[in-house]
Amino acid sequence: MLWVKTLHILFVVSWFAGLFYLPRIYVNLAQNQDPAVQACLLGMARRLYSFTSKLAVLAVLFGLWLFLGFKLGQGQGWMHAKLLFVLVVIAYHLACGRLLKTFEAGRSTRSHRYYRWFNEAPVLLLLIIVALVVVRPF
Repeated sequence: MLWVKTLHILFVVSWFAGLFYLPRIYVNLAQNQDPAVQACLLGMARRLYSFTSKLAVLAVLFGLWLFLGFKLGQGQGWMHAKLLFVLVVIAYHLACGRLLKTFEAGRSTRSHRYYRWFNEAPVLLLLIIVALVVVRPF
């Protein structure tokens, strides 16, 4: 079980690294209108989103293995809350993909300030999830 837990943590950390950086690319895309810079940033965002999506799948699969296979946290309130917030992280990840498509189509109308605030969400989500796992408040 410890190897499964280790891999779960590794893929979660890697997934969140991508979720921290991808919106930063969106900030730069919203600030810079130079076509060459835009093309470079879109390429970076596309590759990062693709790689981060694979990490997300692995994080979720190893988490499900812990939950279903080893019964880790089953029937405990903190785990149910954690799973709810994991669903929110997945929704955030998918929203990042929709924003990427908006940038690729040249239809983004939001300012760089919006993306700066959007970039803060995964930090808060990670804090909540880690606190639930470590503190187990209920």
